Amino acid sequence: MKRRTRAAAAGLRTLPVTALALVLVLLAGGFAAWAGRDWYDAAHDGTVAYAEQRDDALAAGEQAVQNLNTLDHRSLDRGLDLWESSTTGDLHDQLVAGRDEFATQVKTAKTVTTAKVLSGAVTELDDRAGRARVLVALRVTVRAPGDESTDKDSRMLGELTRTGGHWKLSALGQAPVGGTSAG
Repeated sequence: MKRRTRAAAAGLRTLPVTALALVLVLLAGGFAAWAGRDWYDAAHDGTVAYAEQRDDALAAGEQAVQNLNTLDHRSLDRGLDLWESSTTGDLHDQLVAGRDEFATQVKTAKTVTTAKVLSGAVTELDDRAGRARVLVALRVTVRAPGDESTDKDSRMLGELTRTGGHWKLSALGQAPVGGTSAG
């Protein structure tokens, strides 16, 4: 009789362990399903694609503004080619049309300008139309023969157009500073 009681007691003890294991498996499965659904929703959310386009536009805008503020008279053709490959539209056409005259001026002055992006931001983005605007703060260093280099901090407003799947600068100008009006 004692054997049966012991066997019954042992069976009762394994029952809670089995039930606990089953509950834990069900909880883990439910958590995995919930986490998987959330991951899927996040991966297919339109805001992710928009954020990626914003980041791409900012990176391209910063690089293009830096390119257009960097030029070395010793490698002028390479620098001007980079200017042209960074631009599109009217800005590109203006650079191409004025290239020879500008090259002559830079060769005569023998200047070297280098730009470093300090910060940047996308101020507008129309992903569907393929247009964006960026504000880029940069430090431009100018060296002329016999002169010490001079640094100038400036803020540039750039307009970007997506062409061929890539963002390119289509307009560039100085951003108003301090109390000056933009109009």
